[in-house]
Amino acid sequence: MQLGIVGLGRMGANIGRRVMKAGHAVVGYDANADAVKALEVAPEGKAKAAISLQDLVQKLDAPRTVWVMLPAGGITEATITALGELLGEGDCIIDGGNAFFKDDIRRAKTLAEKGIAYLDVGTSGGVWGLERGYCMMIGGDKAAVDRLDPIFSALAPGAGGIAKTPNREQADPRVTEGYMHAGPAGAGHFVKMVHNGIEYGLMQAYAEGFDIMRGRAGDKLPEDERFDINVADVAEVWRRGSVVASWLLDLTAIALSKSERLDEFSGKVDDSGEGRWTVQAAVDEAVAAPVITAALYARFRSRIGNSFGEKLLSAMRKEFGGHVESAIPVRKAKDDDK
Repeated sequence: MQLGIVGLGRMGANIGRRVMKAGHAVVGYDANADAVKALEVAPEGKAKAAISLQDLVQKLDAPRTVWVMLPAGGITEATITALGELLGEGDCIIDGGNAFFKDDIRRAKTLAEKGIAYLDVGTSGGVWGLERGYCMMIGGDKAAVDRLDPIFSALAPGAGGIAKTPNREQADPRVTEGYMHAGPAGAGHFVKMVHNGIEYGLMQAYAEGFDIMRGRAGDKLPEDERFDINVADVAEVWRRGSVVASWLLDLTAIALSKSERLDEFSGKVDDSGEGRWTVQAAVDEAVAAPVITAALYARFRSRIGNSFGEKLLSAMRKEFGGHVESAIPVRKAKDDDK
């Protein structure tokens, strides 16, 4: 199959490389010409380069599919609007970023009037996706999802060595391959939004636990109750047989093996939007979500002063998504904040 990709950053370029590795053709466009050139010479296959959205559309054969992989917000909105003018009946636009699910519902209705399908694909895998594959939660029209199954199958991680869950013999087999049709427009990004909210809570629990262990050597404790615990070793041993083992813990172990004290991190932790949206959805539904809410507020608090645990949050974000700490304005703590 043929796939157009707009946005060749960390994930967009790797999505292109992975589908080319599976034998599909790619036409790529990015405002950064160097990113387009890099995909042209990727070892997985030679992509066609486009110099504009119009050029990209012209280089695709009907029915055309364009995957938009840009930051949520104005740039994605403008790009999808422009593509809606360039594409036609039978074509498809995919938003693989972290868009707000209500925006997907609106876009799908507008594009449907022109006969253009719209799929929202919550995409998890970060900078590791080229090697490991991408877990995908897909919202939109079933016919479009089914037509593009070869693309989603190529991007997905596959069943791998994960043991089968009992009593799923009659369930959708795509789920065990790492991708699912979650429902109509908006459902994919809604599931991914909650996924990221849960991620906030998991990360916060790890960060607090490791902070507690590291703080056990503090001189304010009785001398015989102080333990100088090697937290890098703890992360490593927990990876092996512990009930709290996870890929997130694997990445924590990698970060601590590089730098046990994490001195290169400030601990000022960004929130990219999904945690806030998840908390708002919980409010809308009157669902109690104290852990996710507290994890979100902990990120706000991190911009005042920082602990080892908050440095670990930053380190985890760098490991799974390549996120670099931004220059978040830090409010100086007042006496009543302490």
